[in-house]
Amino acid sequence: MRLHDARQATLSLESRFDLAYNAAHAGALAALRAHGYRSENRYLVFQCLEHTLGWKPVQWLLLDQAHKKRNLAEYEGDLDVTHGFVEELIEHAASLIAAVQALGPR
Repeated sequence: MRLHDARQATLSLESRFDLAYNAAHAGALAALRAHGYRSENRYLVFQCLEHTLGWKPVQWLLLDQAHKKRNLAEYEGDLDVTHGFVEELIEHAASLIAAVQALGPR
């Protein structure tokens, strides 16, 4: 649902970023849990995609960058995203969710 909402052009860019980021985080967390692991550190779930989904750094580095942008927004009040970055984040989140779904039930 978050990813669907992130695609709504009528929402503010900031809202779309937040929705896409949270969809990606939920997907990465699901991948981690599908392998029997848990993490209390939000940033680790993206870095572990290399192990949980076999993603190469080029695939997960944008998500890591989004996490850093999310932290700046959350803790410093400074969100610096472009329309292009948000669109790319949405596409990465969609790929991530599809990959997690392909894992099937465990």
